[in-house]
Amino acid sequence: MASARAYMAGGRIGDDLARLSALRDRVLQGFVRAGAARVEPETLQPADLLLDLYGEDIRARAFLVHDPVEGELVLRPDFTVPVTRLHMSDGGDAARYAYEGLIWRRQDPGSIRPTEYLQAGLELFGGTDPAEDEAEVFVLIRDALCGVEARPLTGDLGIIFAAIDALATSERRRAALRRHVWRPARFKALLDRFAAAAVPSAPRGALLSADDGTRRETIRAAGKVVGMRSPEDVAARLLVLSEDQSLGPIAPADKAMIEAVLAVKGPSVEALRDLRAMDLAAMAPALDKLEHRLAALSARGVDAENLPFDATFGRGLEYYDGFVFELRSPDPALPPLGGGGRYDALTSILGGGIGSTAVGGIVRPEAVLAAGGQA
Repeated sequence: MASARAYMAGGRIGDDLARLSALRDRVLQGFVRAGAARVEPETLQPADLLLDLYGEDIRARAFLVHDPVEGELVLRPDFTVPVTRLHMSDGGDAARYAYEGLIWRRQDPGSIRPTEYLQAGLELFGGTDPAEDEAEVFVLIRDALCGVEARPLTGDLGIIFAAIDALATSERRRAALRRHVWRPARFKALLDRFAAAAVPSAPRGALLSADDGTRRETIRAAGKVVGMRSPEDVAARLLVLSEDQSLGPIAPADKAMIEAVLAVKGPSVEALRDLRAMDLAAMAPALDKLEHRLAALSARGVDAENLPFDATFGRGLEYYDGFVFELRSPDPALPPLGGGGRYDALTSILGGGIGSTAVGGIVRPEAVLAAGGQA
């Protein structure tokens, strides 16, 4: 029906629209009262820049349009990246912003997920106390659910990054694992491959063990190049594979350590205890941050010790690199009502190497109203 919108049978006309508009205003004003200035990033964003910053799921669902002057553009699939881009272009000083409006995500044929829906949120840049900022954002997003009791879930990507940094292997392998943290299946396949003893075929083994000059001569002797890779690209890839083979596999204990970290799940106080029991020096700073965050949350009235924690949570959006959280609807038919996290590295990417601390969160006003939220 024409009046239907995301998660609602109505909402585009009459009383339903009035209720939704009131709830949107209430959510936004809550963020403004917390000191956030309203901001309105452009609806159309540069596709080449933004799509590289999102996870595979969002990239596959972005609406692309072509402008004869600007080239490929994308209808914003969220607000965090456009707001960060706007902030960093204005100098990147400490600031906090509130926003509310539409985002768009293409869906597969037959899907009941909406292609257009509302997001409201806030972003904090340049804070000097990360734990306090994270606790404040969590509480503000929770309170923006307008009376709906949602189930929280938290995680911290900084912990798995720290565990990867502790691996006794090459930086190239560590970088590959860091790059695929947000792709769990690919991450597991890489970890398994790096931990297995490579047994190449006789021709492949001979090629990898040959010197660079011999490899290049073999490439030239193979005949005409087919595909996009040049002989230089092939030679460079062979060099990487040769170096990788000479490293040997990741130690079983190191692989088990990564798997143990990712298996941690339960109340936050127990998760912190289990992670500290691994006695991994590289993880100590990340665990100290988790401990400080729990104290900051407790000071704001959150039952932080029992806050659910899952070390695998947060591997969906590629710009998150630390604390992540979600507030899940009591109605399983609805999506998460809110969520957010830390994304310090994104500011450096969009700021041309000049970064800042950054944490934020969003709510979905239509889903909040459908879940029983009261304006």
